[in-house]
Amino acid sequence: QVQVAESGGGSVQAGGSLRLSCEVSRDTYDRSNFMAWFRQAPGKEREGVAAISIVRSITSYGDSVKGRFTISQDSARNTMYLQMNSLKPDDTAIYYCAAGETVRTNRALQTDQYNSWGQGTQVTVSS
Repeated sequence: QVQVAESGGGSVQAGGSLRLSCEVSRDTYDRSNFMAWFRQAPGKEREGVAAISIVRSITSYGDSVKGRFTISQDSARNTMYLQMNSLKPDDTAIYYCAAGETVRTNRALQTDQYNSWGQGTQVTVSS
């Protein structure tokens, strides 16, 4: 049974927009206190993009995406979204969805806080 599944990746020109979706199992969603998006470009470490707390929808963003990306959730659908606007070639990466049960708010963009991960979806931005 797939616990976490991303969708919505693709190719877009610089300045364009994409929306990623992440659906998690009901059980995973109910046990989690945070969900987040991470990304990993070739040859680089995985970095935190955005995170959202399940109960209060407190959000946090990586410096490189502030003002361009928006994270949100739909609790009725166990689904999290990432709206990405003003995309740049540097945003090209595999984007991963993650869910965590004991995430600390001040560490919400750290990979070691999360225990459930999706397979990733490719986002490619051309100049």
